[in-house]
Order: sequence, then C-alpha cells, then structure tokens
Amino acid sequence: MRQLLSFGALLLAAYFVFPASLTAFQGREQAYRLQAGDAFEVQYRYTPEFNAKAVVQPDGQITLPIAGSVRVGGLTVEEARAWITAKAGERLREPEVVLLLTDFVKPSFTVAGEVGRPGRYDLRGNMSAIDAVAISGGIKDSSKHSQVLLVRRHNDDFADVRVFNLKHAMTGEGVQEDIKIQNGDLLIVPQNFVSKLERYIRWGQLYAGFSLFRR
Repeated sequence: MRQLLSFGALLLAAYFVFPASLTAFQGREQAYRLQAGDAFEVQYRYTPEFNAKAVVQPDGQITLPIAGSVRVGGLTVEEARAWITAKAGERLREPEVVLLLTDFVKPSFTVAGEVGRPGRYDLRGNMSAIDAVAISGGIKDSSKHSQVLLVRRHNDDFADVRVFNLKHAMTGEGVQEDIKIQNGDLLIVPQNFVSKLERYIRWGQLYAGFSLFRR
C-alpha cells in the first residue's frame, strides 16, 4: 500500500506540484556541472607562477592563490572559469585563465522498482531508457512498465518528472518514443495492480486457513 501511495504522490507531483514551465520534459543535453570531488587545474597565461590545482570540497568551495575562496559547485566549467577570472581580476590586470578538468565524478543513472537489479549504474555513451532497464536486469512480471517515471533534476529545488510508456516504446511501433538517459536520471518502474492485489489475496487465504484450524 505504501508503494501504491508513493507512486500516486509522484504522479500527482508530475502534473500538479511542479511549475508549468518545468512540466515540459527537458530533452536537450545539459552541460556538466562541477560537484564535490571534481579536480581541475587553473592556469594563468601571463602569470604561470599562480597556476594551481584544486579539488571541489563538499561545500562546493575551492581555494586558489590570488583568487582566494571561490564557490564553484553547481557551475559549468565555463561558468567556473569566468568566476575565477573575475575574482583574480581584483588583484591582477585582465588575467587570462584556463580551467582544465582533470578528474570528475563519473556520470551515472539509477533504476529503482520492479527490475531485476535495482541500483546505480555508470552512464556510458548514448543510452536510452530501454537500455537502462536492460542493464538493470530487465523488467519483472510484477512491473507496470506502461507507467514508468523518469525523474530528471532541474535545479536544487525542482525536478522534471515524466510518465513514460516503456511498454509501448519496446514495440516496433513505439521505438521512436524511447528517451535518451542523462547523467543523474532516475527511472522508477512501479509495481502493477495485480501483483499488489495478489499479496492481499494470499494473506486472506492464510488468515482463512488459521480460522479453520482454530475451529
């Protein structure tokens, strides 16, 4: 019952909670955004003595010579470069800065619910929703794969949610409706009504058996 209520709540959120401007699912590629653990080099063209390496801390901050403390978590590489340049420009005259990303958290996606092996998986190359479900062990007989939820983070406050008919996409007729998976995507394959109902039927039979035994 909890699973049924949770899925219903997500469906309501998809249609009523999120702003209208966000309910249109974003299909375009999103630029990579820096996160905790990412490492990069900052190079100054005219003052290489200030070149430095940095790792993004859990709070999104880095500390650099000249630029000082800079919050780069959540920024794209270009946005971080521009911000570091602006900070360094407070002490240097028109600095030219190059930011080279040297190590980063591997892109990944998560599949939850009625699949063979729920969990987080590395995102490699072009991958569709059908590919993602296949990698996670395929759908179970207990799944309702005509109403799969695809949750994609929009920003720190909102996520885009789409109800996706995976069952139709897996047919030759609906293959064009398959969705490209992006970094951070969450696929939720819910349980179908029949399998939920079956649990109650079995418990009812078991209870009836106990009643007969007590007589």
